[in-house]
Amino acid sequence: MREAHRTKRTSHLLWRWRSNPLRRHDDVVEAWIGLAVWTVIALGGAFVGTLTAHAADESFTQQRATRHAVRAVLVESTADATQSAAATFDDRVKAKVRWTASDGSTRTGRTVVDTGQTAGSKVVIWADDKGRLTREPQSATDAAIGAAFLGTLAALALGGLAYGAGRAARWRLDQRRIAQWAREWEQVGPQWRRKTT
Repeated sequence: MREAHRTKRTSHLLWRWRSNPLRRHDDVVEAWIGLAVWTVIALGGAFVGTLTAHAADESFTQQRATRHAVRAVLVESTADATQSAAATFDDRVKAKVRWTASDGSTRTGRTVVDTGQTAGSKVVIWADDKGRLTREPQSATDAAIGAAFLGTLAALALGGLAYGAGRAARWRLDQRRIAQWAREWEQVGPQWRRKTT
């Protein structure tokens, strides 16, 4: 019983490819559109997702390689910054700091530091290879999670675009079929009206 149901279901799904006197050219086109859409979603989504995740992971790895923790001195106090609008959700605020770059020059700039510190406090900031202030790079674990999230997002985006394109193509086919039925009815309808009156 279960095998017969499965065969009937498969037969129902593949009816557009079987030879059938009621099958129209648009039915075959619609079947190929469906196959193309699901192939793009499955294979293209996996490919784009993997490619995006790999590229994101390489980017995060490069950030970890080029960003360095640097000792700096806080130029302005952040003790009153907890009430300020500049304070962020994790009790950090932008403040002016001074540090010595790798070339020996003294630099100043604004970066995010913990609140509640006085001017002259020693803080750790992050700088790139050129001595410019930057954010702390993501840890390897956070980077892996971020890369997986971006890969999944890319796969879903491609899948959504493919599905939307498939739906638009099917809608266009439906519009063609409706127009064809209307033309056919204009030819057949008057003959039926004569027989029923």
